[in-house]
Amino acid sequence: MRLAIYNFGLFRGAYESDQVEGFRLREPFNFAAAEAATGFVARSGYEGEGPSCWGPQVFPRFIKDSGFETAPSSLSLWESLEALMAFTYSGVHADALKHARNWQVEKAWPALVLWWVPMDRLPSWAEGVERFEYLHDRGPSPYAFHFKRPYDCEGREAALNRERVREMSARNIEGQRDMLAAVGSLKV
Repeated sequence: MRLAIYNFGLFRGAYESDQVEGFRLREPFNFAAAEAATGFVARSGYEGEGPSCWGPQVFPRFIKDSGFETAPSSLSLWESLEALMAFTYSGVHADALKHARNWQVEKAWPALVLWWVPMDRLPSWAEGVERFEYLHDRGPSPYAFHFKRPYDCEGREAALNRERVREMSARNIEGQRDMLAAVGSLKV
């Protein structure tokens, strides 16, 4: 089994606007850092952009009445909870999270959803959205969960191996030194 993650947010302005320039400038660094991270498996591209797209891109119901037709979201696969946590909360991505409130509206929904998928299958955007809304509506379960209440691939509540997360984070940061220097000089 591999760990899938889908996340979703809404920008404070149009993607090309000055309001989200800090996000836009960091986006290629985040993709590069993810792809180089320990435990990264693959990510979906967007229709006509990046790696192959894992089905038509759709968005959760929270986009309704936002004035946007698209929104920042991602869909990817990881080897483990620890690998994803190490990437998410350290290095280049941690810098982006630190500034996210400057670019995105406050969320009335989860930041992300996690679930396990068989090794021979890629999740679709529609599946990510369905599980995202399920988590929002019903709370964490083996079907849809988050880092605060994770489940293992057999459906049991899991405890993260914090030491393993620290080790993976250190390796990721070591590999991101040049990117971190570049990101540190970017506009917030």
